[in-house]
Amino acid sequence: MSQQASSTDESAALVARVQRGDQAAFTALFTRHRGDVARLIQRMIGPQKNEVEDLVQDVFLQVHRSINDFRSEARFSTWLYRITVNVVLMNRRALKSRPKYTDEAQAAPAEDHAPLPDAQAARNQRVRAFYSLLENLSEKKRQVFVLHELEGVSPQEISEIVDAPVLTVRTRLFYARKELAELLLGEPCLAALASGFERSKRSRGEPAGDE
Repeated sequence: MSQQASSTDESAALVARVQRGDQAAFTALFTRHRGDVARLIQRMIGPQKNEVEDLVQDVFLQVHRSINDFRSEARFSTWLYRITVNVVLMNRRALKSRPKYTDEAQAAPAEDHAPLPDAQAARNQRVRAFYSLLENLSEKKRQVFVLHELEGVSPQEISEIVDAPVLTVRTRLFYARKELAELLLGEPCLAALASGFERSKRSRGEPAGDE
């Protein structure tokens, strides 16, 4: 049995115990999947946001409330990612509806101004620039891009997570890549990433109608 299959079976066993009222099993489920949920949230909202831990708690609160609705025919990780994507989407919509402050000191959290090594500072700049570009994508395109390109989730599983046909997922992914590749050209610090995108597109034979 593969490691992934074994992990899936262990999660399914924990879910079954939670559904029977075993709270210790829920704690174990949280411990097992918390890191994956936090990583996905971080990648969906960007590295400069401070809401990750609050959103992790929101996700597992929703999991606890809905666990009896989970059916064993589905993979728990797919179901969990669906909840995570929805929680992040609701959070982003709420943030967009809030008034924006013009006072930068009010709008931005305090930062540690200790000097960073040049390599780390350059990396942080690239990360901030990349996530800033991701904000230009529509929510649906950004979701599938993060899930596929950053999390390594297959289009088939993404279709279950976002409740859309596989062809629709592939289409969103194609246009997300296309739009992001164009945006990368305007960011000198991401030139290497832009070149990597071009090589990746050629290896996939893009443009292609079903992507």
